[in-house]
Amino acid sequence: MAIHYDILTIFPEAFQGIFSVGMVRKAREAGLVSIAVHNLRDYATDKHRTTDDTPYGGGGGMVMKPEPIFRAVEALLAQPDLPSQNVPIILLSPQGRLFTHEVARELARHPRLILICGRYEGVDERVRQLLATDEISIGDYVLSGGEIAAMAIVEATVRLIPGVLGDPGAPFEDSLAEGLLEYPHYTRPRVFRGVAVPEVLLSGNHAEIVRWRRQQALKRTWERRPDLLKKARLTPEDWEYLQKLQRGEAE
Repeated sequence: MAIHYDILTIFPEAFQGIFSVGMVRKAREAGLVSIAVHNLRDYATDKHRTTDDTPYGGGGGMVMKPEPIFRAVEALLAQPDLPSQNVPIILLSPQGRLFTHEVARELARHPRLILICGRYEGVDERVRQLLATDEISIGDYVLSGGEIAAMAIVEATVRLIPGVLGDPGAPFEDSLAEGLLEYPHYTRPRVFRGVAVPEVLLSGNHAEIVRWRRQQALKRTWERRPDLLKKARLTPEDWEYLQKLQRGEAE
Protein backbone atom coordinates (compact mmCIF):
# COMPACT_ATOMS: atom_id res chain seq x y z
CA MET A 1 0.00 0.00 0.00
CA ALA A 2 1.28 3.46 -0.93
CA ILE A 3 0.24 6.79 0.55
CA HIS A 4 -0.07 10.15 -1.18
CA TYR A 5 0.30 13.29 0.94
CA ASP A 6 -0.99 16.73 -0.07
CA ILE A 7 0.36 19.52 2.13
CA LEU A 8 -1.15 23.01 1.96
CA THR A 9 1.06 25.81 3.24
CA ILE A 10 2.12 29.38 2.55
CA PHE A 11 5.74 28.33 3.02
CA PRO A 12 6.34 25.40 0.62
CA GLU A 13 10.08 26.01 0.74
CA ALA A 14 10.09 24.78 4.35
CA PHE A 15 9.65 21.21 3.09
CA GLN A 16 12.42 21.13 0.48
CA GLY A 17 15.05 19.46 2.65
CA ILE A 18 13.18 17.30 5.11
CA PHE A 19 11.55 15.00 2.56
CA SER A 20 14.71 14.61 0.49
CA VAL A 21 16.74 12.67 3.05
CA GLY A 22 16.67 9.41 4.95
CA MET A 23 13.70 7.10 5.18
CA VAL A 24 11.18 9.39 3.48
CA ARG A 25 13.45 9.88 0.46
CA LYS A 26 13.94 6.12 0.12
CA ALA A 27 10.19 5.52 0.42
CA ARG A 28 9.54 8.07 -2.32
CA GLU A 29 12.17 6.53 -4.59
CA ALA A 30 10.62 3.08 -4.04
CA GLY A 31 7.19 4.36 -5.07
CA LEU A 32 5.72 3.71 -1.63
CA VAL A 33 5.12 7.39 -0.90
CA SER A 34 4.34 10.48 -2.95
CA ILE A 35 4.29 13.98 -1.48
CA ALA A 36 2.93 17.13 -3.10
CA VAL A 37 3.45 20.47 -1.34
CA HIS A 38 1.03 23.16 -2.51
CA ASN A 39 1.39 26.90 -2.06
CA LEU A 40 -1.90 28.28 -0.75
CA ARG A 41 -1.09 31.61 -2.36
CA ASP A 42 -1.62 29.95 -5.75
CA TYR A 43 -5.30 29.61 -4.83
CA ALA A 44 -5.82 33.27 -3.91
CA THR A 45 -7.57 35.34 -6.60
CA ASP A 46 -6.37 38.88 -5.87
CA LYS A 47 -3.21 40.36 -7.38
CA HIS A 48 -1.42 40.26 -4.02
CA ARG A 49 -2.20 36.54 -3.55
CA THR A 50 -3.66 37.27 -0.11
CA THR A 51 -4.23 34.35 2.25
CA ASP A 52 -4.94 36.23 5.49
CA ASP A 53 -6.98 39.14 6.79
CA THR A 54 -7.78 41.01 9.99
CA PRO A 55 -10.18 39.29 12.42
CA TYR A 56 -13.78 40.38 12.81
CA GLY A 57 -14.34 41.76 16.29
CA GLY A 58 -10.86 43.19 16.51
CA GLY A 59 -7.78 41.88 18.24
CA GLY A 60 -4.17 41.38 17.30
CA GLY A 61 -2.80 39.20 14.57
CA MET A 62 -4.18 37.96 11.28
CA VAL A 63 -6.49 35.07 10.40
CA MET A 64 -6.10 32.77 7.42
CA LYS A 65 -8.91 33.29 4.92
CA PRO A 66 -11.20 30.37 4.04
CA GLU A 67 -11.42 30.89 0.26
CA PRO A 68 -7.87 29.82 -0.75
CA ILE A 69 -8.03 26.79 1.52
CA PHE A 70 -11.39 25.66 0.14
CA ARG A 71 -10.27 26.22 -3.45
CA ALA A 72 -7.09 24.25 -2.88
CA VAL A 73 -8.76 21.25 -1.26
CA GLU A 74 -11.58 21.14 -3.81
CA ALA A 75 -9.10 21.32 -6.69
CA LEU A 76 -7.00 18.52 -5.21
CA LEU A 77 -10.00 16.27 -4.67
CA ALA A 78 -10.99 16.81 -8.31
CA GLN A 79 -7.74 15.29 -9.55
CA PRO A 80 -8.69 12.19 -11.56
CA ASP A 81 -5.63 10.07 -10.77
CA LEU A 82 -5.85 10.13 -6.97
CA PRO A 83 -8.40 8.91 -4.39
CA SER A 84 -11.13 11.46 -3.72
CA GLN A 85 -13.50 9.58 -1.40
CA ASN A 86 -13.08 9.38 2.38
CA VAL A 87 -9.84 11.33 2.27
CA PRO A 88 -8.88 12.71 5.71
CA ILE A 89 -8.64 16.50 5.48
CA ILE A 90 -6.55 17.37 8.52
CA LEU A 91 -6.24 20.85 9.98
CA LEU A 92 -3.04 21.08 12.02
CA SER A 93 -4.09 23.02 15.08
CA PRO A 94 -3.28 23.27 18.80
CA GLN A 95 -6.99 22.66 19.36
CA GLY A 96 -6.90 19.25 17.70
CA ARG A 97 -6.62 15.79 19.18
CA LEU A 98 -3.16 14.82 20.33
CA PHE A 99 -1.02 13.02 17.77
CA THR A 100 0.07 9.65 19.12
CA HIS A 101 1.42 6.40 17.71
CA GLU A 102 -2.14 5.06 17.59
CA VAL A 103 -3.27 8.07 15.56
CA ALA A 104 -0.31 7.51 13.23
CA ARG A 105 -1.43 3.91 12.70
CA GLU A 106 -4.96 5.10 12.00
CA LEU A 107 -3.80 7.62 9.40
CA ALA A 108 -1.38 5.18 7.76
CA ARG A 109 -4.36 3.04 6.71
CA HIS A 110 -5.51 5.72 4.26
CA PRO A 111 -4.15 5.91 0.70
CA ARG A 112 -4.27 9.70 0.75
CA LEU A 113 -3.98 12.45 3.38
CA ILE A 114 -4.50 16.21 3.00
CA LEU A 115 -2.70 18.31 5.62
CA ILE A 116 -3.59 21.98 6.10
CA CYS A 117 -0.89 24.07 7.78
CA GLY A 118 -2.33 26.96 9.75
CA ARG A 119 -0.45 30.22 10.38
CA TYR A 120 -0.78 33.51 12.22
CA GLU A 121 -3.51 33.72 14.88
CA GLY A 122 -5.41 30.83 13.34
CA VAL A 123 -7.70 29.74 10.55
CA ASP A 124 -11.20 30.98 9.77
CA GLU A 125 -13.62 28.85 11.79
CA ARG A 126 -15.56 27.83 8.69
CA VAL A 127 -12.61 25.73 7.59
CA ARG A 128 -13.17 23.66 10.73
CA GLN A 129 -16.94 23.62 10.36
CA LEU A 130 -17.29 22.88 6.65
CA LEU A 131 -14.06 21.44 5.29
CA ALA A 132 -11.71 19.72 7.74
CA THR A 133 -12.61 16.18 8.75
CA ASP A 134 -10.04 16.08 11.56
CA GLU A 135 -7.87 18.37 13.68
CA ILE A 136 -4.54 17.22 15.05
CA SER A 137 -2.07 18.76 17.49
CA ILE A 138 1.45 17.45 18.05
CA GLY A 139 1.67 18.85 21.58
CA ASP A 140 0.67 21.45 24.10
CA TYR A 141 3.00 24.22 23.00
CA VAL A 142 2.89 27.08 20.52
CA LEU A 143 4.47 26.97 17.06
CA SER A 144 4.37 29.64 14.35
CA GLY A 145 2.50 27.34 12.00
CA GLY A 146 1.54 23.81 11.11
CA GLU A 147 4.53 23.00 8.91
CA ILE A 148 6.54 21.20 11.60
CA ALA A 149 3.42 19.27 12.61
CA ALA A 150 2.90 18.18 8.99
CA MET A 151 6.50 16.96 8.83
CA ALA A 152 6.02 14.97 12.03
CA ILE A 153 2.86 13.31 10.75
CA VAL A 154 4.48 12.35 7.45
CA GLU A 155 7.56 10.95 9.22
CA ALA A 156 5.51 8.94 11.73
CA THR A 157 3.10 7.47 9.17
CA VAL A 158 5.60 6.72 6.39
CA ARG A 159 7.55 4.34 8.63
CA LEU A 160 4.36 2.29 9.14
CA ILE A 161 3.92 1.57 5.43
CA PRO A 162 4.88 -2.06 4.70
CA GLY A 163 8.19 -2.20 2.87
CA VAL A 164 9.53 1.17 4.01
CA LEU A 165 11.68 -0.21 6.83
CA GLY A 166 14.05 -3.07 6.12
CA ASP A 167 12.94 -5.09 9.16
CA PRO A 168 9.20 -5.96 8.88
CA GLY A 169 8.92 -5.99 12.66
CA ALA A 170 10.68 -2.67 13.21
CA PRO A 171 7.56 -0.45 13.39
CA PHE A 172 6.20 -2.64 16.17
CA GLU A 173 9.43 -2.56 18.19
CA ASP A 174 9.78 1.21 18.11
CA SER A 175 9.51 3.37 21.19
CA LEU A 176 5.85 3.91 22.14
CA ALA A 177 4.61 1.32 19.63
CA GLU A 178 3.72 -0.94 22.55
CA GLY A 179 2.82 1.91 24.87
CA LEU A 180 6.23 2.03 26.61
CA LEU A 181 9.30 4.19 26.34
CA GLU A 182 12.22 2.42 24.70
CA TYR A 183 14.92 0.53 26.59
CA PRO A 184 18.54 1.88 26.69
CA HIS A 185 20.79 1.25 23.69
CA TYR A 186 24.54 0.65 23.67
CA THR A 187 27.22 0.20 21.03
CA ARG A 188 31.04 0.19 20.95
CA PRO A 189 33.18 0.94 22.89
CA ARG A 190 32.42 -1.54 25.66
CA VAL A 191 33.51 0.99 28.31
CA PHE A 192 33.24 4.73 27.76
CA ARG A 193 34.38 7.24 30.37
CA GLY A 194 34.04 4.68 33.09
CA VAL A 195 30.56 3.50 32.14
CA ALA A 196 30.39 -0.10 30.91
CA VAL A 197 27.80 -1.79 28.73
CA PRO A 198 25.53 -3.96 30.92
CA GLU A 199 26.86 -7.51 31.09
CA VAL A 200 23.56 -9.04 30.02
CA LEU A 201 23.94 -7.47 26.57
CA LEU A 202 27.32 -9.19 26.19
CA SER A 203 26.11 -12.58 27.41
CA GLY A 204 24.74 -13.93 24.15
CA ASN A 205 21.68 -15.16 26.06
CA HIS A 206 18.87 -13.92 23.83
CA ALA A 207 16.08 -14.72 26.27
CA GLU A 208 17.79 -12.81 29.07
CA ILE A 209 18.47 -9.86 26.78
CA VAL A 210 14.79 -9.71 25.78
CA ARG A 211 13.77 -9.88 29.44
CA TRP A 212 16.26 -7.17 30.45
CA ARG A 213 15.13 -4.85 27.66
CA ARG A 214 11.48 -5.30 28.57
CA GLN A 215 12.17 -4.54 32.22
CA GLN A 216 14.26 -1.50 31.33
CA ALA A 217 11.44 -0.20 29.13
CA LEU A 218 9.01 -0.70 31.99
CA LYS A 219 11.33 1.02 34.45
CA ARG A 220 11.99 3.99 32.18
CA THR A 221 8.28 4.43 31.52
CA TRP A 222 7.45 4.14 35.24
CA GLU A 223 10.08 6.76 36.08
CA ARG A 224 9.47 9.24 33.26
CA ARG A 225 5.99 8.72 31.80
CA PRO A 226 3.87 6.71 34.26
CA ASP A 227 0.74 7.93 32.47
CA LEU A 228 1.62 5.65 29.54
CA LEU A 229 1.31 2.55 31.70
CA LYS A 230 -2.46 3.02 31.86
CA LYS A 231 -2.73 2.25 28.14
CA ALA A 232 0.20 -0.11 27.66
CA ARG A 233 -0.31 -3.80 26.88
CA LEU A 234 1.17 -5.37 30.00
CA THR A 235 1.61 -9.03 30.92
CA PRO A 236 1.28 -10.49 34.43
CA GLU A 237 5.09 -10.63 34.54
CA ASP A 238 5.21 -6.92 33.67
CA TRP A 239 2.86 -6.08 36.52
CA GLU A 240 4.92 -8.17 38.92
CA TYR A 241 8.08 -6.28 37.94
CA LEU A 242 6.33 -2.90 38.32
CA GLN A 243 5.16 -3.86 41.78
CA LYS A 244 8.75 -4.72 42.70
CA LEU A 245 9.86 -1.33 41.42
CA GLN A 246 7.27 0.38 43.57
CA ARG A 247 8.46 -1.57 46.62
CA GLY A 248 12.11 -0.80 45.84
CA GLU A 249 12.90 -4.47 45.26
CA ALA A 250 14.01 -4.21 41.62
CA GLU A 251 16.75 -2.31 39.85
